[in-house]
Amino acid sequence: MAGGFGVATGGTEFKAKFTLLLLISCMISASGGLMFGYDVGISGGVTSMPDFLKKFFPTVYKNQQVSGLTGNYCKYDNQGLQLFTSSLYLAALIATFLASYTTKTWGRKMTMLMAGILFLAGTIFNAAALNLAMLIVGRLLLGCGVGFANQAIPLFLSEIAPTRIRGAINILFQFNITIGILAANFVNYGTSKLTNGYGWRISLGLAGIPALLLTVGSLIVADTPNSLIARGKLEEGKEILRRIRGVDNVDPEYLEIVEASHAAAEIKNPFQNLLKRRNRPTLVIAIVMQIFQQFTGINAIMFYAPVLFQTLGFKSDASLYSSVITGGVNVLSTLVSLALVDKVGRRILLIEAGVQMFLSQMGVAILMGLKVKDHSNNLGLVFGILVLSLVCSFVASFAWSWGPLGWLIPSETFATEARSAGQSVVVCTNMLFTFIIAQAFLSMLCHMKFGIFLFFSAWVLVMTLFTIFLLPETKNIPIDEMNERVWKKHWYWKRYMDDLEDGPKGEDQV
Repeated sequence: MAGGFGVATGGTEFKAKFTLLLLISCMISASGGLMFGYDVGISGGVTSMPDFLKKFFPTVYKNQQVSGLTGNYCKYDNQGLQLFTSSLYLAALIATFLASYTTKTWGRKMTMLMAGILFLAGTIFNAAALNLAMLIVGRLLLGCGVGFANQAIPLFLSEIAPTRIRGAINILFQFNITIGILAANFVNYGTSKLTNGYGWRISLGLAGIPALLLTVGSLIVADTPNSLIARGKLEEGKEILRRIRGVDNVDPEYLEIVEASHAAAEIKNPFQNLLKRRNRPTLVIAIVMQIFQQFTGINAIMFYAPVLFQTLGFKSDASLYSSVITGGVNVLSTLVSLALVDKVGRRILLIEAGVQMFLSQMGVAILMGLKVKDHSNNLGLVFGILVLSLVCSFVASFAWSWGPLGWLIPSETFATEARSAGQSVVVCTNMLFTFIIAQAFLSMLCHMKFGIFLFFSAWVLVMTLFTIFLLPETKNIPIDEMNERVWKKHWYWKRYMDDLEDGPKGEDQV
């Protein structure tokens, strides 16, 4: 184990070590990100494979084969094809509410186990699909797995992490998502070379590997002290806390968790509790951050990267190769966030990235508007490389900002009594808007053409302004002290933190 460091709690400091148990727990739980990321990356590559399109989406295949049948922007405009991608997120949206119950009642560990099993089942259906219905059923099962994983894993990581490195540990989930996307890009590149017509089955079937890692890992890992204590297992929770921290005296942190759990136990309806005045700042920020994360346009690019690059005139091999490049940039840039999030803070990363994403998308919009028309493409090699560079710049800035921080900030700011229900709202909102973007992007690209990047860049401008004025810094603040040390001191949100929130006056105040 590595050296010790101080962890703030209750206004005091106590020693904690980076233990082997902490490392193993983090890696196993964050492997759920591999599962999610692999699916994000694999979908776009599979939907550009001729054998897959010929079997399930013959209309799109015909549009590809017959020159001039559709414009450059409309080759893939097909609601069924978009449903293949988006149905997963619709299922995840619904599943997250059940996952909220299992996370609170059975613990984070059990919910992660269920996520792995559901994802394995979906993988089997997809790899063996004989028709579109079977394919969609598989996607729905995958979506249930994603909903359960995204509900439990960010909470698990936030609760086992020492305060001073909570940001970096939580970002392990996002880092594994980027590794999953990159792995999927490599797999797609390899399976696209196969001529036996089964390349897409291999791509979809290999999703079972990260799902198996999460399933087996969930059987090994211990549940979080917070979850154990909340379910009345006080001694077991204290012992796990002692093992995770690597020190004998964990009483200050233990007592703080117990106190927070007692307060949470008094809440009979957690979702109704979310609407109380004191929880509005965290609820609003959590919801808005999920909407903003999707309206950066990142998932449109990551889902459909091969399709997008083919639209820009890249050949099939070149488009998949370009997706590998953007996937690599995604992984490396997430390391930037891992290194800086607990040093420079959340706000600086979000604001800098907002400026970079805005400029990158505006550049892509201008080049596409000038060079890529409905039935002509004058992009050429030089401008093609420039577009790829701008896309990489956009992906990089997202990867060290809105990607990981969109999950980190909500998971660390909800009060204990609202944490499980709040995380459900976070995942639900994220999946809803991921579904909307996944279902609409190819049609938007067809009708808005290069203007779709102007649309996303306008959203980036709005979210950057929101960050500047309304998002507080949460760096190095214990998760059970957010109300006192963050929300009550913020220039705007402090008005919701008065002591009368549960009385008539507090409920009526705006």
